[in-house]
Amino acid sequence: MRLNSQFFLMILVGLTSISCVKKTPPPALSGELREWHKVTLTFVGPETAEAARPNPFRDYRLVVTFSRQGGGAPFEVPGYYASDGDAANSGADKGNTWRVHYCPDQAGLWRYAVSFRKGDDIAISENLKAGQSAGYMDGMAGELRIEATDKTAPDFRAAGQLKYVGKHHLRFAGTGEYFLKCGADAPENFLAYADFDGDFKTDGHKDDLIKTWQPHIRDWMPGDPTWRNGMGKGIVGALNYLASKGMNTFSFLTMNIAGDDQNVFPYVDYETFDRFDCSKLDQWEIVFEYADRLGLHMHFKTQEQENDQLLDGGELGINRRLYYRELIARFGHHLALSWNLGEENTNSSEQMRAFLEFFAKHDPYHHHLDLHTFPESVEKAKVYLSLLGPPRENAGSLLTGASLQCRPPLVFDDTKYWLAESEKAGRPWVISNDEQGTADVGVMPDADNSDHDIIRKEVLWGNLLAGGAGVELYFGYKYAHSDLTCQDFRSRDRMWDQGRFALGFFRENRIPFWDMSNRDSLSAGQNTHCLGKPGEIYVVYLMNGTPSRLDLREIPGAFSLAWFNPRTGLFVGEARTAEAGAWVNLGSPPADPDQDWVVLIRRLP
Repeated sequence: MRLNSQFFLMILVGLTSISCVKKTPPPALSGELREWHKVTLTFVGPETAEAARPNPFRDYRLVVTFSRQGGGAPFEVPGYYASDGDAANSGADKGNTWRVHYCPDQAGLWRYAVSFRKGDDIAISENLKAGQSAGYMDGMAGELRIEATDKTAPDFRAAGQLKYVGKHHLRFAGTGEYFLKCGADAPENFLAYADFDGDFKTDGHKDDLIKTWQPHIRDWMPGDPTWRNGMGKGIVGALNYLASKGMNTFSFLTMNIAGDDQNVFPYVDYETFDRFDCSKLDQWEIVFEYADRLGLHMHFKTQEQENDQLLDGGELGINRRLYYRELIARFGHHLALSWNLGEENTNSSEQMRAFLEFFAKHDPYHHHLDLHTFPESVEKAKVYLSLLGPPRENAGSLLTGASLQCRPPLVFDDTKYWLAESEKAGRPWVISNDEQGTADVGVMPDADNSDHDIIRKEVLWGNLLAGGAGVELYFGYKYAHSDLTCQDFRSRDRMWDQGRFALGFFRENRIPFWDMSNRDSLSAGQNTHCLGKPGEIYVVYLMNGTPSRLDLREIPGAFSLAWFNPRTGLFVGEARTAEAGAWVNLGSPPADPDQDWVVLIRRLP
């Protein structure tokens, strides 16, 4: 039988079409396949650009769902557009690379399923089936075999994710250890760095505040990260220095358009709020990933008072949703991270509740959520009373802590107030003091105040003895290396020492601060505070060395008493034994009777 030539032509065209179809390759895996490590899936997707239409940040949505064999809630992890996949070094603003970062919380076999969809504003849609398939990796599935971590402290990958656990202190999920913090609240424009990509350095918005971190280049060490053939040494060296001083936290704004500095934002320029700078954000990630290795908790302050109405008029609209989603997609995998709704926030309670609900729904790791208060903390921050309580109640919210700003004499009282109020409301908050005023003074440089007596006594130990979670130290604008101009953390070298002594006191003496609370009613002495777990252990702080007594009338047994010098980090003299069952005289300090001292009282076995 003779076949029609047109029929042969149809077959030939069909076969040619099939042979020309390019099959999307599986994702490239990078990172160590271990629990608490960043695992990155890099996909080949549509070729596009930061300025393209459709908008890759609004009109595509990449989500990868990770599920562990054997059970447990799945993790729905948002992904992001990553230009050419090496933007930190290439500076590329176009390409066909799309990424997801994932941090598995357990060893074992994990399966993943990919959703990649397109449509107008689909990135902010709550409907998982919105739009249509974008092809490429949509529908892909695969497996990851995750092993146990092999890291050691201070690397956070040895400890696991820092989580809110319904107490007044955060806890590492891997080791079960609780967290006290001390570190830098300044400069707020930490990320206004000359080595990051972007035109923010020359856009006419306070370009004089751009940082080089020059004094810390000497703290960079061979093998530390850089980008673009050696850029980044100053900011990486700054983190090295903080870690070398025993600090474990630092804070920064991620968006200060129209604010005090105006040089930090994730966008391609100062006025476009739905296009993100891929290369700059990749460079931020290099810095943040290194912070994890050093054991530095990151306090993300997402806005400041001057711009908290900038995105969508203060509402949870398109631009704010895109901003939060990009932060979560790019940085949510980090282990010790707090999302702060804003510095000196003026959004309404309803708006803040909406912000909290967005983070709670879209951050698969459910990081700590806090809020920075006003200087007149207890009075002006009464608005925060509406955010107390469990989220299931109308009066409650998903907030898990408060980031207090107040003058040094108020730190103890304000910390204690919010601890008590949150406790009464049924959702204990993690309370830290993250800015101490007045704004022009804060923590002065060593050159102006080498002893830092007020900050040590009323801020650092004031927060800790009230039952707080620690402090971040603010630098006043009246002095060198201020909250906007600091480029050298060594300007407060002696203050970092005193912070290290305080953290070491609780850590090295295995003091269960998470199970202790303020017990000033048990101590008798002027300017004296007591943190205790009755019947077991007490920490008594003598602000001015005044002799004190401790009420152990209802407690049988013997206790040891040891004197600790918070100015040197050393115990002084021999510990003595005291019998309980009565008021116990703690005695006088072994030296410097007019200075502050700590007495550690512990039940003997």
